[in-house]
Amino acid sequence: MNAARAPILALLLLAPGLASVARADALADLRARGALVWGADQEGGGPYVYPRDDDPARVTGFEVEIAARLAGRLGVEPVFFQGPWDRMPELLRTRKIDVVLNGYEWAPARLEAMEATLPYYVYGLQLLARADDASLASWSDLGRAAPGGRRRKIGVLTGSAAETYLRERPELAVEVVSYDGNTDALRETETAKLDATLQDTPIVTFYAPRFPRLRTVGAPVGRGYYVIYTRKGERELVSALNAALIALVHSGDLERIYRRWGLWSEAQRELEAVAAAGRFYGYERAADGRPRGELASGGEAPPASAAAPWQRARGWQVARRYGAILLRSAGLTVVLSVLSFPLAIAAGLLIALGRLHGPAWLRPPLALYVEFLRGTPLMLQLYFIFFFLPEIGVAVPAFWTAILGLAINYSAYESEIYRAGLQAIPAGQMEAALSLGMSRALALRRIIVPQAVRIVVPPVVNDFIALFKDTSVCSVVTLVELTKRFSVLSQSTQATVELMALTAALYLLMSTPLALLSRHLERRLAREAPA
Repeated sequence: MNAARAPILALLLLAPGLASVARADALADLRARGALVWGADQEGGGPYVYPRDDDPARVTGFEVEIAARLAGRLGVEPVFFQGPWDRMPELLRTRKIDVVLNGYEWAPARLEAMEATLPYYVYGLQLLARADDASLASWSDLGRAAPGGRRRKIGVLTGSAAETYLRERPELAVEVVSYDGNTDALRETETAKLDATLQDTPIVTFYAPRFPRLRTVGAPVGRGYYVIYTRKGERELVSALNAALIALVHSGDLERIYRRWGLWSEAQRELEAVAAAGRFYGYERAADGRPRGELASGGEAPPASAAAPWQRARGWQVARRYGAILLRSAGLTVVLSVLSFPLAIAAGLLIALGRLHGPAWLRPPLALYVEFLRGTPLMLQLYFIFFFLPEIGVAVPAFWTAILGLAINYSAYESEIYRAGLQAIPAGQMEAALSLGMSRALALRRIIVPQAVRIVVPPVVNDFIALFKDTSVCSVVTLVELTKRFSVLSQSTQATVELMALTAALYLLMSTPLALLSRHLERRLAREAPA
């Protein structure tokens, strides 16, 4: 055997064992760090995880309390990690978080990639329609076309059990419309853009007072279970979490949490049986593969505090309550822009110089670089840095992912702007500089580039303004910048108009000075330009 290949072969043979050890040490690592990092998306809103009214920078919800109890029983601190709901498995796989705890349903397909704990909540799917829509009185009405012969539009959360439930039923005459937030579908139903929405029962319990023009249709269907997910193979961590959940059930802590949030029902008694057995096989399925049976609609009424009329903030009250948190998120937007754009300018100028004045062998790869980045979405590039690079051992934090992604993406556009500016300089100026004994590099630095910079100031500043708005895409890598903060607060407060106005005003406050600066520089450079 080639001696050079022996270490590689040994590593390949040992890799499964090393991976097993790494998985077994997940619980030990967690305890060594002293923190349980749990992933959730506060944009999904209550009653799971959502911003507190008195301090929007912090989160509340029944899952926040569960995470705190579980972390306490593991002897560590709970650390909340904000991320897109439908990207939690990727955050888990790339070790950004330790567990997913955010209303994630037990599903056989998910067990192929993740480990699941015992269930911590038994939910159902409740159909909601407008109170004044007499054409939709029961589930059987979904099997018939709406007035006018069209298919009914039903709103669901993207990637949720409600979406799966409807898409697996071709006999229903419905068009499934997916949303990133629960209250988006509720609001669209109330405004008649949708005919109905299918939501998990905790969502209906929490948001019913906020949408008084909606009513429930029939009893909940599609019994399901919320579980906590860990990375595949982390059995010791799953066992520790299961032991903690069983203790919460036996002590009554879990029931007290649900009663406090108005979420307790007789369906939760099943958790006691699961805790007593110490194992869980998922819900029964009929011969056609669909969930069997419907969720019992009985149970105790929510406490008076949960059923009390809800009053949303209005007008200046929204500005006073949420202005500070929006301003802090705007600060992150400014930091991302200010750090990434100079890098984009520097890289763009070097690329433009390389394509016009560099060696012949360098020009094709630079041209390919520019066309590739201009031809692929910024979001895809961010996903590559944040989710793919960790797969090959290069983990880039979310903040630096955003800086790097924005800088690389905009460098392609800046290179084209600078290339146009450089080409606008008469070729005779380079020839004159060379005839005076200047080197090509010195001529570029002293003669050509300064003139090109004067030409490109307006489009470059325009790109800087565009970059401010494009930072909103960085929410896909878990950063809560201004647009994401608006979306989160809008979902939880329903003060959409006021928050939209505040967010727009902050963007204008950030971009208007740049526009004024651009016009000032144009006038100044025009005066300094040779006649």
